[in-house]
Amino acid sequence: MPWSTRELAELAGTTVNTVRHYHRVGLLDEPERRYNGYKLYGVGHLVSLLRIRRLADLGVPLSRIGDVNAGADHTPDALRDLDAELQASIERLTKARGEIAAILREQSPAHTPAGFASVASRLSEADSSMIHIYTQLYDEEALADVQKMAEADSGDLSADIDQLPADADEKTRRALVERLARTLRQNFIDYPWLTDPAAHLSKSGLVTAETFVEAVAELYNPAQLDVLVRANALAREQLPGGQADPNNADGLTQTKHQEGIEQ
Repeated sequence: MPWSTRELAELAGTTVNTVRHYHRVGLLDEPERRYNGYKLYGVGHLVSLLRIRRLADLGVPLSRIGDVNAGADHTPDALRDLDAELQASIERLTKARGEIAAILREQSPAHTPAGFASVASRLSEADSSMIHIYTQLYDEEALADVQKMAEADSGDLSADIDQLPADADEKTRRALVERLARTLRQNFIDYPWLTDPAAHLSKSGLVTAETFVEAVAELYNPAQLDVLVRANALAREQLPGGQADPNNADGLTQTKHQEGIEQ
């Protein structure tokens, strides 16, 4: 008994539009038509359609289904490539599920940068924005260290800097400079790459420096920038063995950032 397009689609668990699309791309042969113009599908069409659907369910792209279905010589290679793509997708989705679980557990904003769910509640809007930018500038090892630094921060100092008004007086600024310098000094000691991060960049030194300068200039007010720059300089002066080279060739030290801001 021949089937109409609708009946064929229902038997194969798909839609009329899908059947028509397979006709258009040449995957499914056009059947004979009745005198009234309606298509008549047979068992061969049903089997062909089911095979196409099977390969589509496996993830074979429509552009390759014809060759795979025909058992071409390179079919095993195509399936191995597909298997590798599926494995990569599984790993990506597994990672995404873990990140979603962390966001839900910590009640963090959905846009929290990966790995920072546990500290998101302590991050200011500016700091969170900077970390998002860091994810495009530094490698995973550097980002892991940034996450550790954020975890070690009690949040009080960050909150005080975040609340610092643009017209803050010198006494208030100096107090924050001294507090922040102590934290920065310890970070420089614990994570030496901070004074020369070239090996941890995912972009060029110039792009990283320019992006950093533009970001901090827009995200922090003048008083906050003043505190950040002065605290960085003071922390470097207090490092064992003297200040790190302020003319670091990669242009990525905070001193170089200061020069960019001042320009």
